[in-house]
Amino acid sequence: MERELNTTTSGSTGVPADDGAAGADGQALFLDLLLRDAPAVEYERPVLRARARGDDPEVVAALEAAKMTALRVRSVMRDRRRRESELGALFETANDLAGMRSLDQVLQAIVERARNLLGTDTAYLTLSDPEAGGTYMRVTSGSVSAAFQRLRLAPGKGLGGLVATTALPYVTANYFADPRFTHAENIDHAVRDEGLVAILGVPLKMNGRDVGVLFAANRRERPFAHSEVALLSSLAAHAAIAIDSANLIDDTRRALDELHTVNERLQRHTASVERSAAAHDRLTDLVLRGGGVREVAAAVAEVLGGTVLIHDATSDSSVTASPEGVVREGVPWDAGDGDLAEAVRSSLASGRAVRAGRAWVATAAAGTEPLGTLVLRGVELDSTDQRVLERSAMVTALLLLIRRSVSETEHRLRGDLLDELLEVPARDPVSLRQRAALLHADLDAPHVLVVAEAPGGDPGRLRSAATHVAETTGGLAGSRSGRLVLALPGRDPSAVGRRVADELSGAVNGPVTAGLAGPTAGPASFGDAFAEAARCLQTLRALGREGDVATTGDLGFSGLLLSQDRDVPGFVSATLGPLLEYDARRGTLLVETLRAYFAAGGNLSRAKEDLHIHVNTVAQRLERIGQLIGADWQRPGRALELQLALHLHGLLDRGVDLLGDQNGG
Repeated sequence: MERELNTTTSGSTGVPADDGAAGADGQALFLDLLLRDAPAVEYERPVLRARARGDDPEVVAALEAAKMTALRVRSVMRDRRRRESELGALFETANDLAGMRSLDQVLQAIVERARNLLGTDTAYLTLSDPEAGGTYMRVTSGSVSAAFQRLRLAPGKGLGGLVATTALPYVTANYFADPRFTHAENIDHAVRDEGLVAILGVPLKMNGRDVGVLFAANRRERPFAHSEVALLSSLAAHAAIAIDSANLIDDTRRALDELHTVNERLQRHTASVERSAAAHDRLTDLVLRGGGVREVAAAVAEVLGGTVLIHDATSDSSVTASPEGVVREGVPWDAGDGDLAEAVRSSLASGRAVRAGRAWVATAAAGTEPLGTLVLRGVELDSTDQRVLERSAMVTALLLLIRRSVSETEHRLRGDLLDELLEVPARDPVSLRQRAALLHADLDAPHVLVVAEAPGGDPGRLRSAATHVAETTGGLAGSRSGRLVLALPGRDPSAVGRRVADELSGAVNGPVTAGLAGPTAGPASFGDAFAEAARCLQTLRALGREGDVATTGDLGFSGLLLSQDRDVPGFVSATLGPLLEYDARRGTLLVETLRAYFAAGGNLSRAKEDLHIHVNTVAQRLERIGQLIGADWQRPGRALELQLALHLHGLLDRGVDLLGDQNGG
């Protein structure tokens, strides 16, 4: 048995080993264990076997010494492999961090790598707060507590406060039992809520200044080796460089964004200045060419790119223009819009463009007098564009003032010309015609004379409306004895009169009464036509027909008496025409029946005796008369006209000359 053991120990020679041989064999055995990276327990077996065999103490001591050397070599090799692994991990970490561009991404990668390299339950990073002081939790890995993730550390408080204050790494195997740092209630509460016990913290330094703390922590008591402290410190150094790079990238990105923003603002400003210059050129050219509100609206819409409405307060008219160049007139003006009305008042007071909801408002004014309003919709305005809108309002005010001045001058000239036509029309017909031509009026063309009044209406608005009618139709307007007088081109007095009365009534928001006459036949006839129209107006007032318009022909027998021509056949025809035509076509005697009825004082029995017919026949004929000339023929005024017409008809049938007094007979 002893020989076998010696043989085993000595190797394959079968010769008992001496001390030197035993030492060499033991070293070879331990080298084999090192090559295989065997567990530490296997290094005890050669020593135990030597003792079991009863080898010499020197042999056992040599094996024990070889074992210790081998274990030290094993430890050194493991440390080097670990160091190589850590260095490789640090290299990978540095490489990964160098490729990251987002600061959030860099910080998250740092704590994730720290947690993995040290094998801890959590890792987290705090950053300094220069404004509030202390540090605050920036990013965590493995944390489960919301209170911990929102933690702020006052200067010098807790382990992190100690690291931040001293700029040195600190480690504690048991946080709550460590008296080296100042405990704070909020910090202890958060650490306890997270369940942390062992904590290692190292400073983050950037360009020689402390910017935060990097931590690795366990939820059980654990000492951290110097190598782990060194590892986390190295990672913190790489992290600081990566953070600095990320900050530089962020600063560069912000600078580029700011540069881009400034460039866009500059481009917008340049475009705005170009629009302003274009608007200035357009508006200047518009004024020089004698443009109006319509052209201003089109120019503003084109330059500013929105839909513009211009309300002319002097004529209560509106026009709109779109960016596509579509211009519309007669657009309703919403004077009841509270926001719009307030914006108009504010713009008038400040002289600036004012926002009203989604619209911009600028008032065109002469001093404190509002002449018009510009409303721009569908576009946002910068300060330069607002100036363009304000300048457009000034141009609008200028054009309206010019137009008003021209209109007032033209109105005065038209009134003066009309006065001369009505008073002394034959004084100088050639001069009158020349002056009328300058006002785009033709005195030799047929005209209708209108004499109107609107009791209770605003005289200023009535005159303004009359002037507008005269200007737009090529006529003349003025006033005589407090009554409005118009001479308007046309051949049909009734049609002209109704149209004028409607326009004037709308202007004063009340009834307008007007007498009509015409058509004229040259300048010399204007005076007579005016006198006839004035008599018609007087008759309408006397008859209580306020708000009515009429010619002498429309006034029945009253008109016949007032007319200069006294067209008796025309009056008879206008009054009895339907009956005369019916009798002529049917061979009936409706006119004779009506004459007999009036002669009998409206008594059917007496009328039937005069006609020698049955009373029922009289009643039937009277019913037919009502169907032909209207059911109101028995009213006193109408009955009087009918009786006068019947009387004149009888005289005409007998050949009496009813116009002799007018012709000198």
